[in-house]
Parts: sequence; C-alpha cells; structure tokens
Amino acid sequence: MNPEQVGAVVIGGEHPGLGIARSLGRRGIPVCVIDDQYSVSQFSKYVTRVVRVRDLRDEQKTVENVIEVGQRYGLKGWVLFPTRDETVAAFSHHRDRLAECFRVTTARWETVRWAWDKKNTYDRAAELGIPVPQTYNPRTESDLAELYGRLPLALKPAVKENFFYATGAKAWRAETPLQLNDLFRRASLQIRPEEILIQEIIPGDGQRQYSYCAFFRDGKAQSTLVARRMRQHPREFGRAATYVETIEHPEVEELSERFLKAIDYYGLVEVEFKHDPRDGQFKLLDVNARTWGFHSIGGPAGVDFPYLLYADQVGTKVERYRARAGVGWLRMVTDLPTAALDLWDRELDLRSYWRSIRRTRAESVFCLRDPLPSVAEILMLPYLVAKKYHVRPEDKVGIQRTGGRGGEDLPANGVVK
Repeated sequence: MNPEQVGAVVIGGEHPGLGIARSLGRRGIPVCVIDDQYSVSQFSKYVTRVVRVRDLRDEQKTVENVIEVGQRYGLKGWVLFPTRDETVAAFSHHRDRLAECFRVTTARWETVRWAWDKKNTYDRAAELGIPVPQTYNPRTESDLAELYGRLPLALKPAVKENFFYATGAKAWRAETPLQLNDLFRRASLQIRPEEILIQEIIPGDGQRQYSYCAFFRDGKAQSTLVARRMRQHPREFGRAATYVETIEHPEVEELSERFLKAIDYYGLVEVEFKHDPRDGQFKLLDVNARTWGFHSIGGPAGVDFPYLLYADQVGTKVERYRARAGVGWLRMVTDLPTAALDLWDRELDLRSYWRSIRRTRAESVFCLRDPLPSVAEILMLPYLVAKKYHVRPEDKVGIQRTGGRGGEDLPANGVVK
C-alpha cells in the first residue's frame, strides 16, 4: 500500500460497507473498516484493515474512536463513509473536529437535521408541496382518543435508531383503540413522547415503495438512480428490501430533487416514497443521508456511487451518470424466506420470481471475485441475526451503551495488513 495514497474509512462492515469496500478496492484504493461487531467485510480481499471498537452508538465515543484509529494508523486525509444513521448524526455534529483528520462526506447538521428527524422531514416536505402521509404527534395517552376513528394506524419513531435498537421493529401497527394505547405506552418506555409519531397506513406492500438514489451536490444531482422495492421484509413495514429493480420515474426524481435542493444537500442519499392508490400521490416516507442497503446495484446499473463521492472528495473530475432500468439487486439470505412466504400467500407467482432472479446483477454479499464474505455470512448467520434483532436488556429501558476509546486490530481477509 502506498502510504501517500488517499484511502477510505468505512464505518460499519455489514453488506452496505462491503459494497463500498468493493467499489473502491477494485480501483486499488485502500480501505479501512471500523466496526463494533464482527462483520463480513473483514473477509473481503478489498479491505486493507479492520479495526473493531467497543461501540459505535454513543455519539461522543464514536467520534473519539474514529479519530483515535485515524491517528494510530496514519489515515490523515482519508475519506469517511458512514453506513448507519447514528454515525451520520455524530459526524454531522462534530464535522469540524473530524475534518482536522479526515475528508468528511457528511453534510453539516443544518442540512442533516431535515433527514435525521422525520418530524422535520415531513414539515419541510409539506412546505415544499411534497406529499407526505398524514402524521400525528400526540404527547399524552389521552390525546389518542382523537385518532380512534382513523384506525388502523402505524406507530413509528421520529428518530428511528433508539426505537429500532430497543424493539427490533421499524414500526408497529394498531388495529384497535386498545392496541394503540398499549403501543403508545410501550413506545414511551423507549423514546420520548415527542418522538412518537402516529401515521396513516398507506395501502400496499413494498411494491408501492420507490427509492430515489443520488450523488447530490451544488443544488443538483450529479448522478442518479431510481429503484422500486419488489420484495421486502416484513411485507408491510419493511426493515429492509430483499429484492429491488431499477426503473425510470420522472415524478419521483422531481419530488426528491426539490427536497434535496431546498435543504442544500451534499453527498450520497436515498429518498423513499410510497405510492398511495387512494389519491395517486407519491408520499415521502424517509430520507437516508448515507449509503443505503442496496447501493451496490449502482455498479452494474452504471452509477458507481461510492467512487463518485470519493472522487469528488479527492478532486478527481468524474462524468455524470444515470442508471439504466431493469437491473436487479438481491439479498439472498433474506429474500429466500421472503419470496417463499409471498409465494405461499399468493402475493408472488413463480414466473415473476424467476424473472427477478434473471434480472439480478448484484447480490448484497456474494461475488465470484471476492467469495470469502459470502462463505463467512453463511457461517456467521446465527451471530448476525442475533446481533441485529436481539433486544439487549440495557436497550429495553432506552439507554445507549457507551464504548471505550480505541479498538482492537483485526485481520482483514484472515491476515493483518
């Protein structure tokens, strides 16, 4: 490795981080992965070094850990790639401090706050004339009575990280007044009442959900991709997509770019919409101010998102790209059970499933040129599932753990490099 070459520091080694490492590693760019758990990225031949720290959830400790690793291994000037929302918030709040050591790809808090908190997202979208689901923010249980006539409703957090880590759920569905009151009480044990949102449920599953993905800068999209979720798990409130496909959709593009321009966004971003069959509108659900789960679809579709951001940071001029339609991305370990359930429930037919397999050009982990991560994923599957969905006792009361400073150097692809 050339010690003078600018590399990348990827925070989080799950499949989104692996996608970043492969994008850059194929071009000979050194990659250091920092994580607070074991991950498939440490087995990739494109990862130069893996450093495990105790925890990446506490904001202050995250920043301290990343800076300490950068100083220890001489990573000054390397490009930072966060893969989790809590890391985005930490980097945004401490951007100036991090910039003394790294090239920071995360926008300032004045921008990120519009994506971090869904209340901010929906308020800003409404000001811009962008449709959003009808959303309520009751502060006490007594306020819920006004919503009984609107059931069924979804209960979801304004800031999803604390809620997800404590419950393992993205949202809860309430069918009756009793359920709504019970779920509100349960949510109040995990997050503050002002962070609890009650939202109308837009009919339909993930096939009505669309994602606008872009490298955005200077008030416009440098390169773009639009995708449709064909399968997700769970079916209604999907934690993540299991199969997506690129499409053309000018309306989703226009709505997304209107929002991103208004908040002066910079960097990689995914904007999620759901089509409401009741009024025909595309309603904004979420804005992910980072690489998203299926970003590796960009490579085979003609838009290599991690490299575009890296090139911009190091001053390399790149062309503008637009993804071609009809390219599929698959996460096999979650799509197999999802597709099986959809087939059983007759939400999917064999012809459509086979068509999606034929269109798949990127799998979240499997790659013939870099096979060890997929082998590791199978062997690590029980650990990964437990780590992702097991609710820890300390999280049940809404308390985030804090991590220690520094980290343990781990072998990348079996060898310390």
